[in-house]
Amino acid sequence: MHTLCARGTMKPEINAAVGFLSRFLRIKGHVNDRQLQTFSQTLQDILAEQYKHHWFPDRPNKGSGYRCIRINHKMDPLVGQAGQRIGLSIQQLYLLLPSELTLWVDPFEVSYRIGEDGSICVLFESHPSTNGNPSVTTGNSNPASSVTQVSPMVDSHISCKEELLVLGRTSSAKPYMMTVSS
Repeated sequence: MHTLCARGTMKPEINAAVGFLSRFLRIKGHVNDRQLQTFSQTLQDILAEQYKHHWFPDRPNKGSGYRCIRINHKMDPLVGQAGQRIGLSIQQLYLLLPSELTLWVDPFEVSYRIGEDGSICVLFESHPSTNGNPSVTTGNSNPASSVTQVSPMVDSHISCKEELLVLGRTSSAKPYMMTVSS
């Protein structure tokens, strides 16, 4: 697996995202331990390869849309590949995973939303240290926990997450809404 990229490591973030998705298969599916391990390793490898030229710790929002894992009316192709590797069809994955899921895998933060109007929850968060290695300050694997505030954007480009927050809202504003200024 590609654990390092020229711009920094992405292993903790990928591990958090893969662990989150794998828990759904373990809880809801008839997936044995070997299949679960193969799914996890395959998805880690696929994501590391996919993200290796799109990982910018100095500008975490850059490439966010590219790294966004989305299950809506279409299965995310990377998740689909990992599922097919263990013999799960796309239809079986739809039964095992939330029908509406957005998972943002960004440098120093992995967050998710279940449902179009669900709360955005932080799954993993870390901060870069002075020696270049990130230090984990909070980590939360509880899918029921929610974010009360979102850090301000690093630059003026709207990431996948902010775009959905600002443009995709169909219900009233929640405390994690943020304003984007140039």
